[in-house]
Amino acid sequence: MRRPLLIFFLLLISYAYVLPRWSDWNQNSRLNLVLAMVDDGTVKIDRYVANTGDYAIYEGHAYTDKPPGLSLMAVPVYHVLSPLLNLPVVEARLAALGGGAAFAQTLQADGAGLGGERVRFALVQYVLTLAVVATSSAGLGVGFFLALQRLEVAPGPAAFGALAFGLATSAAPYAGNFYGHQLVAALLFGAFYVAWPHADSAVHGATRLALRPMWDPRALLCGLLLGWAVISEYPAVLPGSIIGLYALWVRGLRWLTLLVLGGIIPLILLVTYDLIAFGTPLPIGYAHSALWQDQHTTGFMSITYPQLDALVGLTFGAFRGLFFRAPWLLLAMPGLVIWWRSGRWRAEWWVLLLASLSLLLFYGSSMMWWGGFAAGPRYIVPLIPFLALPAAWLMAQLWAKLRLRLVSVGLVVLSLLLVWIEATARQLFPTDALRNTWTGYVFPAWLEGDIARNLGMALGLSGPWSLLPLLGLIIFGTIMLLRDDAQVLVLPQRRPLQRRYDQ
Repeated sequence: MRRPLLIFFLLLISYAYVLPRWSDWNQNSRLNLVLAMVDDGTVKIDRYVANTGDYAIYEGHAYTDKPPGLSLMAVPVYHVLSPLLNLPVVEARLAALGGGAAFAQTLQADGAGLGGERVRFALVQYVLTLAVVATSSAGLGVGFFLALQRLEVAPGPAAFGALAFGLATSAAPYAGNFYGHQLVAALLFGAFYVAWPHADSAVHGATRLALRPMWDPRALLCGLLLGWAVISEYPAVLPGSIIGLYALWVRGLRWLTLLVLGGIIPLILLVTYDLIAFGTPLPIGYAHSALWQDQHTTGFMSITYPQLDALVGLTFGAFRGLFFRAPWLLLAMPGLVIWWRSGRWRAEWWVLLLASLSLLLFYGSSMMWWGGFAAGPRYIVPLIPFLALPAAWLMAQLWAKLRLRLVSVGLVVLSLLLVWIEATARQLFPTDALRNTWTGYVFPAWLEGDIARNLGMALGLSGPWSLLPLLGLIIFGTIMLLRDDAQVLVLPQRRPLQRRYDQ
């Protein structure tokens, strides 16, 4: 139990270290709905719409054009937080916090400064991000570790694989910001893990059907996770459907009733929200977007058919490519091949492959595949755990050979540096107006010392030096996770691949 807890808190603190980006239209739009529902008792964001360009106009009122799932999860948290922020001692502390010299250096010279309301909004954004997105993302890291152990990976390599996924992929920057993508990744992978039987996948469906109880609460949970993923990011219906079919295949039709019931609960919330906001049960916020009508009216909400430049751009491109920022994920390709040849966990193999391909092909069909202001491929963040699992599994198979292990670790370290260097450049994520992200935005920011606001600045550190405590934390946490496996780190015994033979 020590390792899962250590993984959880190491990831949570890492995600909490760099503050969510301010003046971010996507995040502000989602936060506006939370504020409107709690403070104003409405879903109209008229009072807050000036801080975002991601909004819809319907019958003269402004609404967020984002799916409401993330905002709905944050409403109970803000309902508790809001009265506390009104206390005089808290208001005074917020005013003092906004006057810190290190934070003042992150403000634009021609900006409006840090007024009391701005500090309050930033604190709300930070707390809600921690409570909903960062916490679920840290839990996803634990689930990833447990999934590797279910694949019979030793604790040391499994812990390293969990950190590689949580810190050395594009999941990291979105785990610390109020976007829906990393929440969806946690929900989808959580549903997959809940449906995954502890028994070997060689057990046939009929046998599983006879062994499972009629009313398994895990079916309800699986459906709830899948449904909430869909109302948080609508394209999640693609991998969500794959996971739902997988759940019925491995668990049997006795899961059907509760699985569907769990999925319907969040869909009822979505329908209710859309009826109140737009007078229709259909999710049409994007259809009324104020600033993106040209894009959203092309094809089906900007979706046409897979484009080669988009698919290459999302994977290998320097502008938004997943593998460019996390080259260790390339191990997923040989990992999937060797996994298949092992003859085990075949049903799970199909889920990992199809869930990844479904989102990649979907967003590879979008005329806005790059995702606006972003650190890496924002849209396909939900597929990363499904791609990272076979990559981490292969790393564990290579762990016994020192040279191959060093190559794997080197790829993870390189990925860690690339992800965090980009994610902490300047006060906004890299703009989509510059296709030369690294030479035109990231590297100049580091040379100028323009580093995103972080907790190191609260300690009086500035520029790149403010990230040193985070680096020290990651190194220390990794050592603590692996120290009990000293014999594994020196020269572990190789775990041979086992084949499943049909009886």
